[in-house]
Amino acid sequence: MNARSIAASRGRWRGALAAVALMLAANAGAQQAPAATPEAAPKAPVLVDAAQQPGYATQSNAERQRVQPGNNAPVWRQVGQGVEGTVNFPYREYGVLIQPTVSYPGAATTNAGEAWRQVRNRVIIPYGGSLVLIALLAVAIFYFTKGPLKLHAPPTGRRIERFTPLERAAHWANAAAFVVLAVSGLVMAFGQYILRPIIGATLFGWLTYALKNLHNFVGPLFVVSLLIVIVTFVRDNLPRREDWAWLVRFGGLLGDQEVPSHRFNAGEKVVFWLGVFVLGLVVVGSGLVLDKLLPGIEYLRAQMQVAHMIHASAALVMIALFIGHIYMGTVGTEGAYAAMKTGYVDETWAREHHALWYQDIQAGKIPAQRSASAEGSPSPARA
Repeated sequence: MNARSIAASRGRWRGALAAVALMLAANAGAQQAPAATPEAAPKAPVLVDAAQQPGYATQSNAERQRVQPGNNAPVWRQVGQGVEGTVNFPYREYGVLIQPTVSYPGAATTNAGEAWRQVRNRVIIPYGGSLVLIALLAVAIFYFTKGPLKLHAPPTGRRIERFTPLERAAHWANAAAFVVLAVSGLVMAFGQYILRPIIGATLFGWLTYALKNLHNFVGPLFVVSLLIVIVTFVRDNLPRREDWAWLVRFGGLLGDQEVPSHRFNAGEKVVFWLGVFVLGLVVVGSGLVLDKLLPGIEYLRAQMQVAHMIHASAALVMIALFIGHIYMGTVGTEGAYAAMKTGYVDETWAREHHALWYQDIQAGKIPAQRSASAEGSPSPARA
């Protein structure tokens, strides 16, 4: 090793030892330095909560901009409360972006649109659909266990006029309108759960669109025919003391003999007053609101939503009630359908199903032929 190499090696060792010495000195100085006092530590900035300021909740949007620029909470708070804004459209409710908060039975306390949706989907659809299914199931059980009500004695061939041509025309017009409205209404309410998975969204959309328009146009026919039916049959549906015996024994439907009744028994009177009069008028009134046919009413969203809830609820109860009526008037009672089709019943039918009405005819209190006899019409019974 020459002298130059030895000198370079010594220089490297001296540099390394110097670096180690500096590190040790710095470490010792850090351990001996006094700890910083709290007064010497930098202070965090104090943040002012604008929400704690007086009048924060009632600030206008201009006032809020001075406190928190860019915060439009006052505007959106008013929108959520249903406050109406200013728009350039003629229909003033266009300025209401979100309806006010309401509390409907069966729905959470929320804005009116969401509350209506909850009532429809959580109450009307499931419970109304269940009611209709229960009515259909009850009719099926009664038919397969009890069977149709048949005459115990053979027909006599002598006829009694039960319904005049005017009564039958009013009944059939109202019945046809009711069937169209019921079917179209059920499809619109339950079709998306039953029909749409089967026929597809496109066909279901066209079907419901057509049924909706049919529903709206047939509605006025139902209104007129319903009023005629009420006026035509109200007299013979007035309550009488004999109706109580029929109700107590449920008309004798569970036995072998029917309870004597006048032209209409208590069950038919319940259908008339509850189904035709009460529910019918409720459905008609709410339907006219939905069709916007009643004058003097401001058709806003809230009114239309309430009208829809009333209309759908009353209609489903009415459908369930009339399922039993349709059953008894067709396959449930022998000769009932022929009575409404031709207007006449056999003397045996009148005696077995409406004994008190038949007795009044025999006593001459009620004519056996109430309309003018036409050529070829069945001969009426003679007292």
